[in-house]
Amino acid sequence: MKERTRKSSAEPRRNAKLAAVIAEADWSHAQLAHAVGRVAFEAGNERLVSVGRSHVSHWVAGSTPSGDAPAVLAEALSRRLGRVVTVAEIGLSGPQPPVALDWSADTLTTLADLGRGNVDIERRSVLRAAGYSVAALAVPSQAWWDTMARRGAQRSARTGRLIGAGDLEAIREMAAMFTRLDQRRGGGHARTALAQYLTSDVASALRAAHSSADIRRDLFSTAGELAYLSGWMAFDNAEHATAQKYFTVAVQLAAEADDPPLAGHVLRAMAHQAVDLGHPRQAVQLAKASLDGRRSTLASPRERALLEVVHARALAADGDGSAAAKALLRAEDNLASATKSDDEPGRVFFFGEASLAHETACTLRDLGDLTAATSEFRHSVRTRKAATFTRTHAVTLGYLGAVQARQGAIDEACSTWSMALDVMDGVHSGRTRQTVVDMRAALSPFRARGIPAATELDHRASRYLASAAR
Repeated sequence: MKERTRKSSAEPRRNAKLAAVIAEADWSHAQLAHAVGRVAFEAGNERLVSVGRSHVSHWVAGSTPSGDAPAVLAEALSRRLGRVVTVAEIGLSGPQPPVALDWSADTLTTLADLGRGNVDIERRSVLRAAGYSVAALAVPSQAWWDTMARRGAQRSARTGRLIGAGDLEAIREMAAMFTRLDQRRGGGHARTALAQYLTSDVASALRAAHSSADIRRDLFSTAGELAYLSGWMAFDNAEHATAQKYFTVAVQLAAEADDPPLAGHVLRAMAHQAVDLGHPRQAVQLAKASLDGRRSTLASPRERALLEVVHARALAADGDGSAAAKALLRAEDNLASATKSDDEPGRVFFFGEASLAHETACTLRDLGDLTAATSEFRHSVRTRKAATFTRTHAVTLGYLGAVQARQGAIDEACSTWSMALDVMDGVHSGRTRQTVVDMRAALSPFRARGIPAATELDHRASRYLASAAR
């Protein structure tokens, strides 16, 4: 009896806090293990990618997860519940995500800090996904915007260099080059080069003297587009905490330039990221903010269409099908009214018929209308210029294959996924990698039955993931 007592006292005590949050999420240990693996994959944490049900059971029983596991657990549960779950709340200790973004911080100081931290940010051992902060998604007030616009107008030069129209045009040319590279090759290509250019050459130009007030405003807007693009490339490569930092700086630069449409464009990207990370309520708030006031009224029809279709996606993810359908109609109407003579920014050059069909398909898929989603994905594949927009073309094919598999058309799905893998050659993107991870999960039961097409496709998928590992 004494031996039995000593043995029981040595057993780990149940982690009641973690068990309670898992119960609130209404997840089995197997479902949580899958979610943990997905977050770990995004973060580049190979050790946790294949975490199993037994790991979760041991953690609930009282064993202590090591390394980044507590933060990954907290992030997985946050996505499920749509609120911030900290490691302390689940009875563990580990790195804590930031709880707020400092919107009041000086824009150029924040940009310089990003430049100094760029090397550390790029270390693959750093857990990027778990650093994404849901609590930081609150949009600043109109009073903040007015203050930032005045701050921009009152900035004085900190160097003797004079920036003129030629300098501005050179920076715009670099922005166009990086934008096209992202569209073709994915966010994993050249993002560090863009971050270095933004935080050194462009930051220096922002601190210099400017030949006119218009040049200053246009320069800050262009810098905001570069910061947005750096954030978008990080988002596409599943570097979510890094993306959030750059998106925030992009909004600040847009505010100092008094450029509401650019701010709306960035807030739309933040909403897209929130949808993908499983935070629909915050996504809806961001999408609404992107369409608020002058962000929408001063935007070109093409840009308004983009804002509306992401709004539709957020509403669908939040379960509001009726509102999502109305937003889709507004997006279609806005894109239909766009003309070649419109004075529209270069940042929306990618958004056309194929992109609208892709986002519409995602909205319909999330609403459960798989037949209509399949039709829209196919329309997107048919109408996209794949040589120019290779990354998104690959993602669309991956999504189409997944919907076909859900409908039981596994032969069609295998054919579509095979095309997706063909297109992914030379693409470095976290979103393409995730479609391949999802592909392998969907193929698993068919591979177990010894179906040759599924087995061969799985081998190709495995080779792609090995070659695309960050």
